[in-house]
Amino acid sequence: MTVHLHWFLPTGGDGRTLVDRHAYTDGGITRNRSGAAAGVRAPDVAYLAQIAKAAERLGFEAVLTPTGTWCEDAWLTTVALAQHTERLKFLVAFRPGVLSPVLAAQMAATYQRITRGRLLLNVVTGGDSAEQRRFGDHLDHDRRYARTAEFLSVVRGVWSGRPYDFRGEHYQVEGGLTALPPDPLPEIFFGGSSAAAGPVAAEHADVYLTWGEPPWQVKEKIDWIRRLAEERGRTVRFGIRLHTLSRDTAREAWATAQRLLDDLDPETVAAAQAALGRSESVGQQRMLALHGGGTLDRDRLEIAPNLWAGVGLVRGGAGTALVGSHADVADRIEEYHDLGVEHFVLSGYPHLEEAYWFGEGVTPLLAERGLLPAPQASPPLAGAGAGAAVVGGGR
Repeated sequence: MTVHLHWFLPTGGDGRTLVDRHAYTDGGITRNRSGAAAGVRAPDVAYLAQIAKAAERLGFEAVLTPTGTWCEDAWLTTVALAQHTERLKFLVAFRPGVLSPVLAAQMAATYQRITRGRLLLNVVTGGDSAEQRRFGDHLDHDRRYARTAEFLSVVRGVWSGRPYDFRGEHYQVEGGLTALPPDPLPEIFFGGSSAAAGPVAAEHADVYLTWGEPPWQVKEKIDWIRRLAEERGRTVRFGIRLHTLSRDTAREAWATAQRLLDDLDPETVAAAQAALGRSESVGQQRMLALHGGGTLDRDRLEIAPNLWAGVGLVRGGAGTALVGSHADVADRIEEYHDLGVEHFVLSGYPHLEEAYWFGEGVTPLLAERGLLPAPQASPPLAGAGAGAAVVGGGR
């Protein structure tokens, strides 16, 4: 079992700080200590194309694009970026409750033909009722997962290429059809830590994706999903979502982590923690439990060797980072791999530069250890190095 490396597209904006225009203070705009709005790099196609080209050049297999009201639409953004890349796949996150499953199946089929088979799907049920209501969705947490199960049943049924009927609590489909099914069928990535999420993953996911918890907690999740899948006669593969902060030496890496902390203040952290604490997502609550209630002490935020919970002080979702020398980060990836994790969906701030730190520092070590397939020749890339001018501005 080799390692599959994926990167992240920051379609909500990027920058050199953990706080951004989507934070929780001053009407949604975070201010730095001088009172000016904290600078971010706009998520325009030119800048996102730089990241996508860098990811492809550095050997990442795919890039994850998020979903939500705070970022650009993942379908439209990634199909545009597919025109700027050759091999890179796109792990498109979407919410099943906001579009028809037959339409989603058709969109996926069209996407596969346009991109020559470069689509992966990340199904996001949604753990925040307030955000779901922005989309017009008023179901509670557990019923959203029940709807997701029906949604994926319809999608897979429609992909058969034959008229498909379905009658459930949430969907009633008569003769659902995708005249030209996708080829190949997109792999479905799915995450969820609640009791309602587990059976959906076991029944429908190709890859179960967890946020970056300490290895012993990840093992518990793997054992849980694997058992549920076996009960259904299925096999599920596993992935993990982590940030990375890798440098030539551990001292440099931890100094950068400290700089990110120094950019925060207790008021910003407290506001973020209060907002995140209202989430219904069990995974989000598990993230919040890792960092000791909002401490700004860097050492206390190292919750396992080289696993740092500082990102989760002010950002929802994936809240931990692998921090250390390139060898340290490679060691931790190998440790998760030994538990059964195959897919690593990684990111860092800012995403262009951190892709190079990881791709040039950690990836060769993983290859030396036999964890990666033989590298392919890189496509030409002009002006997208870590030191290149960044389209879209920044600080």
